[in-house]
Amino acid sequence: MILALPAGWKRLRPVLSAGQFRLLLCLVLVLCYNTPLWHLVSSQPASSQLSRLLFVGGFFSFMVAIYLLLLTPVGFRPLLKPLAVLLLSSAAMVSYFMTTYGILVDKSMVQNLFETDIAEASELFSLPLLLHLLLYGLLPSLLVLAIRIRKQSTAGELRSVLVSVSLCLVVIGLNAAVLFKDYSSLFRNNRQIRNLAVPSNYLYYGSRYLAGAYDAESAPLQSVGEDAQVVETSSPNARPKLLVLVVGETARAANFSLGGYERDTNPSLQQASVIYFDQTTSCGTSTAESLPCMFSLKRRSDYDKGLERHRENLLDVLHHAGIGVLWRDNNSGCKGVCERIDQQPPSLFDAAQFCGEHECYDETMLTALDDYLRSGPGDKVVVLHQKGSHGPAYYERYPQAFERFTPVCDSNQLQACSEQSIRNAYDNTILYTDHFLGRVIAFLKARQDRFDSAMLYMSDHGESLGEGNIYLHGMPYLLAPSEQTHIPFLMWLSQGMAQRDGVDTECLRAERQQAVSHDNLAHSVLGLMNVRTRVYDPSLDIFQGCRHASATLALDRKRDAQGPV
Repeated sequence: MILALPAGWKRLRPVLSAGQFRLLLCLVLVLCYNTPLWHLVSSQPASSQLSRLLFVGGFFSFMVAIYLLLLTPVGFRPLLKPLAVLLLSSAAMVSYFMTTYGILVDKSMVQNLFETDIAEASELFSLPLLLHLLLYGLLPSLLVLAIRIRKQSTAGELRSVLVSVSLCLVVIGLNAAVLFKDYSSLFRNNRQIRNLAVPSNYLYYGSRYLAGAYDAESAPLQSVGEDAQVVETSSPNARPKLLVLVVGETARAANFSLGGYERDTNPSLQQASVIYFDQTTSCGTSTAESLPCMFSLKRRSDYDKGLERHRENLLDVLHHAGIGVLWRDNNSGCKGVCERIDQQPPSLFDAAQFCGEHECYDETMLTALDDYLRSGPGDKVVVLHQKGSHGPAYYERYPQAFERFTPVCDSNQLQACSEQSIRNAYDNTILYTDHFLGRVIAFLKARQDRFDSAMLYMSDHGESLGEGNIYLHGMPYLLAPSEQTHIPFLMWLSQGMAQRDGVDTECLRAERQQAVSHDNLAHSVLGLMNVRTRVYDPSLDIFQGCRHASATLALDRKRDAQGPV
């Protein structure tokens, strides 16, 4: 309607056939929204500049032909403009984050997109993003609306489609015949290329994610560990057990001084004499991927993300055993892990003294925790899900008192900050996590007359801080740098807990160099809480090899006395 208002506007509007419009759209998408892809293709070895130019030109024609071949059967005249606007707008958004943060698009990255919350997404909004969306999204969309698509008869449209498909096949065939060797090398040595091609990357992985989500919604819940029971070796009058399991957010092992980092980022934990494991790896590179995986009873090699959506996990098994389980979250949710156990929303424990201008800090999760501990008898497991070191706004993750390393990057535009200022802000988040974990330990120590207690801390994944021009996290696991998968894992056991279970803490310290992973978490928790179930795997219980023989024998006898499960 607006386009028809100016006098003579109709004569100035370009007129294209549907076939010409489809070709123009594919040319623009391939050329203007694939900067990382073109960097990769143009950097391939070549014998001369001419051969490099021919290869890049051939690949360009190959990509255009592929996209045109896919678009032609669905891009008929009535659908072309809405489809073009949708593709250009979404491609503008995706290309910005790929170019700015060096991310790759796969199913887990799409999952992050669908499962993030408004607060988390808002941290990524910035003026450069807005300008990019205006230039690559809004402006091309307005030009699309200005174009008039010439009407054709049905027969004419079918002829156009046939010609277009035929030409695409010819171009693809010529590329395969002339450049097959070059393409073979390109795709064999750069498996991430399918994650770089916009818009096919997010369309393909988005459809896979949505299909899997639909299947998961329609599948029944599979019970796990319903035979679980607590096998206690101590007297019936023994103190109940209390385990606080802290799920870290975006903490990477490289910046923990407990693991040898040159900066003192863990002063509180150093004084607390915690047990730290140097060689720990995550099962994913994002919260949406790692949380369900780390609470699963499956090894990563056997883990199926689609099936796990409708299968019970560690927390359910603890509940089956009669252990009280509570989830407190200062992050964007538990990704389905805590759906069937007690949860407390932040509104129940947010305390003003632990809140900043935009959010509350992790310490707030300790507020009024005693109310839950007094709510009933028996063993308890409390899960605290941190905000931790979540980026890109690292500077918002900690109170001002913990800004020890300066200057800091006080922007969510990491590429506009120096590498040192990004590192400083991130290290301050680790320093605050150290303080928070120290407070958790102090909380448990103050209640040793009521509970035999322990704290386990394990991060969900790591983070890239600009190494190799890669920022944040979420890279496909096989391509992810170690900064995104090498994570901190540590524990603290009260004297009562260690003695009661016959755990030799010095033995555990001696094992700090052993390779462990998220695979070990669930079974170690079951072992520490003396839960017996068919799904418990003692080979994945990190405490198993460091229990005194007498304690292991007593536990075995107690289990035998209770009979088979």
